[in-house]
Amino acid sequence: MRRLLLLIAAAAVLAWPAAAHAKTYYGTVGPTKVITLKNAAGTIVRRIPRGTHTFVIRDRSARHDFHLRGGGIHKLTGVAFVGRRTWSGLRIRAGVTYTYWCQPHADVMTRTFKGV
Repeated sequence: MRRLLLLIAAAAVLAWPAAAHAKTYYGTVGPTKVITLKNAAGTIVRRIPRGTHTFVIRDRSARHDFHLRGGGIHKLTGVAFVGRRTWSGLRIRAGVTYTYWCQPHADVMTRTFKGV
């Protein structure tokens, strides 16, 4: 019984850091050929800590879309869509490279970040 309680306590401790770092990230695409993903301070992100996060995407043009893919995630706004999407509960994994891009302009509008 004591061993079981220790295992449960250890699992809770290991899960805590991922939950403690849950954040919201802000993606923007358009109206020009610009695509970004920033943190709450407005800094472009190159690394996101592992865990479950929220992504708020502003698609500002019917000529662009915002795709996010990697680590089992595949989300997109769609080219004709203009507006705001919120993707909650996206699980970022350490060691995985995630790509976000605009499909019609992937040659100039593609960026990545790494799960850490």
